[in-house]
Amino acid sequence: MQSEKNIARMVGSLFVITMVIGMLEAYFVAPILKTPLSNIYPNDIRVIAGAFLIIAMSIGIVGIAIAFYPILKRHSEMIAITYVCFSIIECLLLLVGAAIYFFLIGLSQTYINTGTPEASYFPVISGLAIKMRCVSYQMAMIILGFGSMFLCYLLFQAKLIPRILAAWGFVGYALLFASGVLDILGAVDTVYGAGAMLYIPGRLWELILCPMWLMIKGFNSTTLSRNNV
Repeated sequence: MQSEKNIARMVGSLFVITMVIGMLEAYFVAPILKTPLSNIYPNDIRVIAGAFLIIAMSIGIVGIAIAFYPILKRHSEMIAITYVCFSIIECLLLLVGAAIYFFLIGLSQTYINTGTPEASYFPVISGLAIKMRCVSYQMAMIILGFGSMFLCYLLFQAKLIPRILAAWGFVGYALLFASGVLDILGAVDTVYGAGAMLYIPGRLWELILCPMWLMIKGFNSTTLSRNNV
């Protein structure tokens, strides 16, 4: 049972780490995208840091799914594999954002070197790149929400964690899924508008509720022993 406790602590720790990394990128780096293109290259260290934060977060996301796999597999191999696959897709979509950060640094440098002409295609390209970054991020949130609803369903059915906690996670991820769809459709703004409130239940689950339970209590030992193989 010690290995299961170690897995629980690992999953809980990765949830916290990836959430903190994501918040650092969102609040301290992403806002620079709202500034003029000429402001990106002078802040290239900040932007590069943001790109590597995204990369680290993406690795952590896949790490959570891989760490979860041996536990989930005992109850549903299909859901265990599905969760890993969705996490990989989410990771790839997030990495688009990291690549765009590097692209914008080069674009900003070229824009400055040409004398920042007022009438040029540089701002248009920059706007399209930032739009692509936003869309890829929302697609990642859709994938995260959809795939994690399967996770919470299995946690609920198998009673690996308290059912009320699993239900909270399911609702939080359902709202996250909805936020991505609504944002892409232009119905809400989840980045700078009131639509960000849709993130709150899921963030609480990933940052505090689920990690604290896993790190302190671990998985339900009765359920694990009954399904141990």
